[in-house]
Amino acid sequence: MFGGVFARGSAIIDDRAWLQAMLDAEAGLARALERAGLAPAGTGGAVTRAARAADFDIAELGELSALTGNPVPGLARALARQVGGQPGRVVHRGATSQDILDTAAMLLAAVAIDATRADLTAAAAAAAELAREHRPTPMIGRTLLQQAVPVTFGAVAAGWLAGLDAAISGLTLVRDTRLAVQFGGPAGTLASLGPDGIRVKAMLADELGLADPPLPWHTERLRIIDVGAASARVTAALSKIARDVTLLAQTEVAEVAEGAGTDTGSGSPDGGAAPRRGGSSAMPNKVNPVAAVAVLGCAKQAPGLLATLVAAAEQEHQRAAGAWHAEWQPYGQLLQVAASAASWGAELLANLEVDTGKMAANLSAAGGLPLAERVSALLRTAIGGPEAHDLVATAAAKAATSGVPLRDILLADPDLEEKLTRAGITQADIEQALDPAGYLGAAADFTDAALAAHEGGISW
Repeated sequence: MFGGVFARGSAIIDDRAWLQAMLDAEAGLARALERAGLAPAGTGGAVTRAARAADFDIAELGELSALTGNPVPGLARALARQVGGQPGRVVHRGATSQDILDTAAMLLAAVAIDATRADLTAAAAAAAELAREHRPTPMIGRTLLQQAVPVTFGAVAAGWLAGLDAAISGLTLVRDTRLAVQFGGPAGTLASLGPDGIRVKAMLADELGLADPPLPWHTERLRIIDVGAASARVTAALSKIARDVTLLAQTEVAEVAEGAGTDTGSGSPDGGAAPRRGGSSAMPNKVNPVAAVAVLGCAKQAPGLLATLVAAAEQEHQRAAGAWHAEWQPYGQLLQVAASAASWGAELLANLEVDTGKMAANLSAAGGLPLAERVSALLRTAIGGPEAHDLVATAAAKAATSGVPLRDILLADPDLEEKLTRAGITQADIEQALDPAGYLGAAADFTDAALAAHEGGISW
């Protein structure tokens, strides 16, 4: 029911994905045992051919998991039956349930990270294009949701870009250094395989494309946390962008809008027109920022999911009683919402419509108030810092309540006019100080720096 929002993109981390990852782990183990000379020739191929999720009953495996506290024992028996003969007797040899589930978790992370990283890369490319295009575009800056000094939309997009690049860097670090096979047997010693255990562990890692850690990590859960944290960082970077878009897309602001995005279907169930992107079930006039809202819906789930993984990291002795089990669902869900958010984010930025005219109109409608800081600095030379600040603050309050531009309020003050004349400050100087284009500081330089870092593959 909710998959269109929370299970978007090419990485779907559902029951079938978990099942296939566990089967892949079992098949990899069979191949490793054959390579080590501990299983007859052809065993690995036979198990691998049988290890197809479509041939197993997920509901039945779920019911069997109630007997053992996890789904692996039932799966191992079902796979052995599916393989049959001598190869079937090799299934799961030397392993414990946690070996298979933890290894499956690492395989899922590899799939999810690759998909998420691809979508983030597309989102970053779109953000970079926005930054380049709008490098000089002035707009109102906003702090604490109130108007502040002017900024550029290029600098805003550059900030989005920097966050995306950092999220990509975090995913890459985890993908390259933290995804490791789990293989230790019942208590982390591989005793049942004798002197061959270490070799089989290395071969299993090689078969599955995972790192071979120095020892099993059954109750050392930092790898799980690292995967979760990298995923949560993805949603954090994307949620900042999505929140900005929802605020800038408000009817009263209207500085950006979501483009059409992906087609939602060919028609309604009753044969009418296709559902309209952003439409409301009650208000025909509505055009909601669906992609941004979906990103936020994914991102809001991430902190709680990550917190559960961190809380579950305290695991006793050689096998946890409950804490390991508590990881399974939030781990998969966190991978899923990060992948989904990245897919939505790529679409959001690729189709974002920027209304530079509305940005200029909003800046003009502010009546010069965003430039109060600059005017205060100008007046400081004539009347002193504290007095200049207080005078401009009073004038700004009058401008805000009366709707009269700050320029007119200032120039209508005869006492100030006299002081400005003595200081050699002209009306033209006041008007220049109120020009937003002249008070953008290092916005263009910061934008260029973010673009250079992006193009050089640097994340700060």
